[in-house]
Amino acid sequence: MKKYPYVITISSEKGGVGKTTLATNLAIYLKALSEDLPVSVVSLDNHFTVDKMFAIKGQKTSGDVTDLLLETPGASLLHTGQYGVDYIPSSMALEDLRDSIKGTMVLSRLLATSEIPGILIIDTRPELNIFTQNALYAADRVIIPVKDTPSLENCRNIFALFEKKGLDKKSLSIIPCLIDARIKYQGPFKDHKSLLRAFAINRGYRCCEGFISKSPKVESLNTNPEGKIYPILTHARGTDVYSQYTQLGREILAEYSSVQQPRSFHFAQWMLSEEKRKADEFQFRLSRLKDSCLLCGSNLATESARNKTFYFETSDGGACGYLEDHCGSELLLSCLYDAQPNMAENDPLLLMFQETARESIYAMRPFSNGAGPCVEVRRFTIDGSPVQKKIQPLREYTDTALPQKKSTLYSFIFEALGESPGKLRDAFLLIYPTNPRRPEAILAEENYRRIAKMMQHLGQGSGAPIT
Repeated sequence: MKKYPYVITISSEKGGVGKTTLATNLAIYLKALSEDLPVSVVSLDNHFTVDKMFAIKGQKTSGDVTDLLLETPGASLLHTGQYGVDYIPSSMALEDLRDSIKGTMVLSRLLATSEIPGILIIDTRPELNIFTQNALYAADRVIIPVKDTPSLENCRNIFALFEKKGLDKKSLSIIPCLIDARIKYQGPFKDHKSLLRAFAINRGYRCCEGFISKSPKVESLNTNPEGKIYPILTHARGTDVYSQYTQLGREILAEYSSVQQPRSFHFAQWMLSEEKRKADEFQFRLSRLKDSCLLCGSNLATESARNKTFYFETSDGGACGYLEDHCGSELLLSCLYDAQPNMAENDPLLLMFQETARESIYAMRPFSNGAGPCVEVRRFTIDGSPVQKKIQPLREYTDTALPQKKSTLYSFIFEALGESPGKLRDAFLLIYPTNPRRPEAILAEENYRRIAKMMQHLGQGSGAPIT
């Protein structure tokens, strides 16, 4: 049976609120309160507090958090740590991956397939960067430590992010942290903890049941000549913080026990349904393809894939298929450059066309200019920027000395857009280059989405680049 982690993300845009201390010590308390429960920790910050806390002296490490983000299965990166807590080693190279993380659901996908068991606690940087956003979206529970009004003010950004993306804000909870019990107020709020909690509740924020006090004893656990970091569980017995973490740990365990399936499980199920949907739609697109080239009639369903160099589709979905390499090239050369057929292989015009064809999209739109039917032929860069436009008359026969020679453009347009003899549908068509080795890849969702976007772009009559 696959394992899916219950994810707790510790996050705050304000530094110095006890975020990392909370992440590491909560992991130790959870393990102590439930010895059979697998608990692990990973940091998306570039400090090594997690490693200093949990690494066993002499332990060889293989892989770190950057490997997780580079698709290495998470369970294979877990290292046995002290106090029974597993951890994924930190990395100074994490920031190098910032630009390669596309979207905020990357970590959700990786954790859904990670097979990390039990509870996973994620520590984050004090900023709402792409790594933090991924950790927030992957979480079953987000704990936001606040120690003062500025840190509470910063919570707005996290709540606004969830609001914008339509995520359940019930997973977010505030915990007053590093509260100095010596500070007292006159009026309805007797202490700093009560004041922060009242402000949070007034804004509609959920709060944890307890809080974490400021403690010189706890602060000293991170500062010593040996450079070690000691846990509250073993080195701060008798303090208020010790019992406060016990209460928090029990609260988290109660919530964990009440969850039938964590978010990572549901995300995995969604991924499976998405894969099936993509496969079904891909097969449907394949089933619509014409078996033969509209220009030469050769059977492209059985011939070598290298001949399927161009893919065409009409804007109304009435026809789609491949064009054989030679046919597609001659059609486009004749439309855009008035080139004659059967050009020499070293002809400069042919060489220029071959150089740009792989990175171009072509659009053909029939229309009437009053003097007769025409076709507007346009070339775009692969990102949709207009490059070239030419108007060609739509004649059934070519103007050559050979009698009654069929026009290639006329044949193609009427085969693709013909509604009845002599009548065209009100539509246009696109011609896309394919990967000669895998021409069917043009129909995969990621590639086909570009075709659909270009269709919509041209359907709206825009000549601007696609954004």
